Amino acid sequence: MDSVCEQQFSDLATDSRLDLDTRQVRDKVIEKFKAGLGYKKISQALNIPRSTVQAIIQKWKEYGTTVNLPRQGRPPKLTGRTRRVLIRNAAKRPMVTLDELQRSTAQVGESVHRTTISRALHKVGLHGRGARRKPLLRENHKKSRLQFATRHVGTQQTCGRRCSGQMRPKWNFLAKMQNAMCGGKTNTAHHSEHTIPTVKYGGGSIMLWGCFSSAGTGKLVRVDGKMDGAKYRAILEENLLDSTKVLRLGRRFIFQQDNDPKHKARATMEWFKTKHIHVLEWPSQSPDLNLIENLWQDLKTAVHKRCPSNLTELELFCKEEWARISVSRCAELVETDPKRLAAVIAAKVGSRKY
Repeated sequence: MDSVCEQQFSDLATDSRLDLDTRQVRDKVIEKFKAGLGYKKISQALNIPRSTVQAIIQKWKEYGTTVNLPRQGRPPKLTGRTRRVLIRNAAKRPMVTLDELQRSTAQVGESVHRTTISRALHKVGLHGRGARRKPLLRENHKKSRLQFATRHVGTQQTCGRRCSGQMRPKWNFLAKMQNAMCGGKTNTAHHSEHTIPTVKYGGGSIMLWGCFSSAGTGKLVRVDGKMDGAKYRAILEENLLDSTKVLRLGRRFIFQQDNDPKHKARATMEWFKTKHIHVLEWPSQSPDLNLIENLWQDLKTAVHKRCPSNLTELELFCKEEWARISVSRCAELVETDPKRLAAVIAAKVGSRKY
């Protein structure tokens, strides 16, 4: 017990001696400064760094003392250098995880909790959020998107007498999406480095075809079995022209569809030509430009609220909610068309929020 007390007393004495020595050095710095010596000469005389001399003198000028002032709160666990490295890594790699950042700090000898790292990133405006899933845009896709936006922005063709039709190939009302978390500043969620590229594949529990224009929604049809070009043309034959009549689009309307192989098949394009229907040339991988995608989301939200328990109810609820979509909602979407095209040009053909 006595040896423990002696050791503690020895440690305290050592700490006091170190503090006293440091205080003496500070006092000598101030003495020499008052005597008219410059930073460099004081540094050489006392054999201490010039930056230390400058810090001591600046503190003395501000507070009038060389004594250690009481600190406010607990000292930070991260040094300034490590904090700056973390911020740079998070800014350059938006998909980096907190675990990866935590391991990088441990490698430099600063082991801190993930919450500490998260708090440091939040202070500079870097927050974790669910990564948006956007179609993978290759160079040819970007080029065609830019050409499309440049060609049609400000024209009546993009927002006038247009009928948008599309297949909904996958509709699983029980599915739950898993999103990765990424860090980034406000209004950067749709930047390419903050999104997860997706491609079109797979099937679904129900397949739908629908169309709409600024005058409202057209028919919504469930597709049974495997979709092919012949079945797609049959759907168009039975539903498209009837929908345009109900929507009062006249004969000189423009039909917009995506570039699914069944949509672009030679026989399908011949069908459009025979019916004298002008089809809008469409850039691939561009659901953000496709107005009907917003209606699909509206429909999905409305149907989910009704909680269908089987596919029969799902089909019934889809048709009922599709018919309830207001004309004002359709017209509102059509009015956003010029904004979407301008956003593509402004974003240099990257994905946008639409």
